[in-house]
Amino acid sequence: MTETTMRRPDWQCKIVLIGDAGVGKTCILRRYTENAFSPSFVATIGIDFKMKMAEIGEHLIKLQIWDTAGQEKFRSITTAYYRGAKGICIVYDITDTKSFERVNMWVKNIRMWAGDETECMILGNKCDQEDLRQVTKRDGENIAREYNMSFMETSAKNDINVDEAFHHILEKIVEKNKDKLRPPIRKPEYEEIKLNEPSLEPPATAKKCC
Repeated sequence: MTETTMRRPDWQCKIVLIGDAGVGKTCILRRYTENAFSPSFVATIGIDFKMKMAEIGEHLIKLQIWDTAGQEKFRSITTAYYRGAKGICIVYDITDTKSFERVNMWVKNIRMWAGDETECMILGNKCDQEDLRQVTKRDGENIAREYNMSFMETSAKNDINVDEAFHHILEKIVEKNKDKLRPPIRKPEYEEIKLNEPSLEPPATAKKCC
């Protein structure tokens, strides 16, 4: 058991992944929490979530990451999970222009259902498929700038920027909520105690033998 798993977390945080079906939300979640990737596509039914401990500076954060279904028929279910989220990642597929164009719709959902203090980030996934790219990196940066959100291109398949994306949004969340975090427990500092070496000389008051 590692030291991190033995520590009590300083705070619990909820992050939600949203975006169209097939953009790679589940793959991003699995890469971050399990360091695994499956090339087969299985659509998320409704909602799913995983837990992970993350260290941000001196703080240990218990992450609850929710993976939402992108299909229209699950929309009324998934929006309920926006409430209480400290962070939301909008994911689109850089090889699919339609998924990028619908980022505007996902932003509207956030503004309708999430809190004002929710930290948001846009992720352009599948950046390993450069030969199939339909959305430029500059397009992603521009829309993120328009909505005052962070932006990063990721690849769950090749493990590009997945850890970095979660670390970045977590740093923003912790900064916004630092007054709610339990102070990190530090190890007590012990002063070094020096023991005097025993003297071979007899005590001054000792009597000499006859």
